Amino acid sequence: MVPRRLRSLLLVAASIAFLASAAVAQPVRAQAAAQAAPQAGQAKATVAAQAAAGTAALTASQRGVLYGIARDTWTFYRDDVDPVTHLPLDNLGPGATRGTYTSASNIGVYLWAVVAARDLGLIGRPQARSLVTATLTTVRGLKRFDGLLYQWYDTTTGDVIRNPGDIDCATEPNPVPDNCYFLSAVDNGWYASGLVVVRQALPELRGLVDGLMAPMNFGLFYDAGPQTACNTNANLPGNPPTGQMFGGFYVGQGPAGYHNGALYSDPRIAMYVGMGLHQMPGDVWWRSWRTLPPQQCPTDPDFSWQGQWPVAGYWQTYTDPQSGRQFNVWEGHYSYQGTSLTFVPTWAGGMFEGLMANLVVPETTWGPRSFGLNDLRWAQVQVKYATQVLNYPVWGLSPSSTPDDSGNYAGYGVEGLTFPAGQGLSQCRGCATEDTVTPHASFLALGLLPAEAYQNIQALRTRYPGSYTPDGGFYDAVNPVTGAVGHRRLVLDQSMIMAALDDALTGGALQHYFANDPVSWAAKLYLSDETMSIH
Repeated sequence: MVPRRLRSLLLVAASIAFLASAAVAQPVRAQAAAQAAPQAGQAKATVAAQAAAGTAALTASQRGVLYGIARDTWTFYRDDVDPVTHLPLDNLGPGATRGTYTSASNIGVYLWAVVAARDLGLIGRPQARSLVTATLTTVRGLKRFDGLLYQWYDTTTGDVIRNPGDIDCATEPNPVPDNCYFLSAVDNGWYASGLVVVRQALPELRGLVDGLMAPMNFGLFYDAGPQTACNTNANLPGNPPTGQMFGGFYVGQGPAGYHNGALYSDPRIAMYVGMGLHQMPGDVWWRSWRTLPPQQCPTDPDFSWQGQWPVAGYWQTYTDPQSGRQFNVWEGHYSYQGTSLTFVPTWAGGMFEGLMANLVVPETTWGPRSFGLNDLRWAQVQVKYATQVLNYPVWGLSPSSTPDDSGNYAGYGVEGLTFPAGQGLSQCRGCATEDTVTPHASFLALGLLPAEAYQNIQALRTRYPGSYTPDGGFYDAVNPVTGAVGHRRLVLDQSMIMAALDDALTGGALQHYFANDPVSWAAKLYLSDETMSIH
């Protein structure tokens, strides 16, 4: 039995679970787009220059090794994509096991992988165009709502299913709050990111992509309830953090009953897209939390239970570049004990929570005083803790398959569990364990710590030779102490590897595609507008 995959968005929801108001966001005016437009050429040049510098940090020999890994990893997709529906399967293995289900995020990152294979010369442009066209033609016929994909689809039939191995949702005609009716904000964000990449990498498919993006309504995920000067609105049921993004939406019922309040986590991709499409206002950026904030009002939640307390930082007033409204933002940060290293934590300590967005959104370029700097700091925290505190010979903790052949999936991350209470490294303590390393985490760090990441990739292959084969590349997980390997590969994680290798070997191609797309204006504007309290 293949269990339902845990998502970091659900970990976020586990703690910040406020009851949702029934209000559905109205699309915001398309103002301020022109504000970013004159900077598009400059952004393109900046992204290219910084990516080229990162590429130059790798020697010719190292680039050759990484290219070989890309070639081997690409062979995974030969068996992973359904030959009839052309939808990517969620996973392959152990053995002959096939996860014949998929999600919005799986489809989006598969599109990354196809483009990466084309960029790297593993396939030609005609084949890339054919593969993408086949998949998106099927997607065009899938059941959607407001252009958004449901949580799970059967890859054999294309039908919506409640959960992997569960019922066909056609047998559940009346709306209920389960996955038959659930639209995930983060998963649809990754799906949209794949469409954006295709639109720029294969402009001849723009008509097909535009037809899929035109009906998308990310405004469904925005909590447009009345805001107050407090962190939350005690005048509404559940005291919700209005102005933030809901974790999802139940069709025919309304928003999910929780918010993605932790800004430095993977759901922020949906904010980049939602703002870029003019469907979420800048409020969503300022009202979301860097660290869980101290109380501004007696009715605000008490977050003293979080990983570090008290939290260092200060209140900073920002004027939104679109609306001109002012927002009081808690610019908090955590510190790595015994050092001067400061950072904004993820929710559960996972590498992809922090770094996955940077594969396509050039955060390191556009946010040198915000998430661009924090991406580097988070990679450094991961390396330091795993090698110096856990004393592992390799690093890279992130949600992945378990390091066995059970076919399970679990949350792994750097939470600082060996540190005293109040000195943790993630916002949630106990939401993840620290006993498994996943290869995709090393690749996520290639653009930030190229030498360290390359060395770690090679150490994984050398120390755990069973973790890699030429017909698919790395398996998904390894126990760094026992050497046990989970002989399973996920399309999500393999596609992160392909995307990271594309960026590393081509001077940031995927980031370049996103930067060139009209949807990118908001990410650039808000990343560059903020100065976090980290250094």
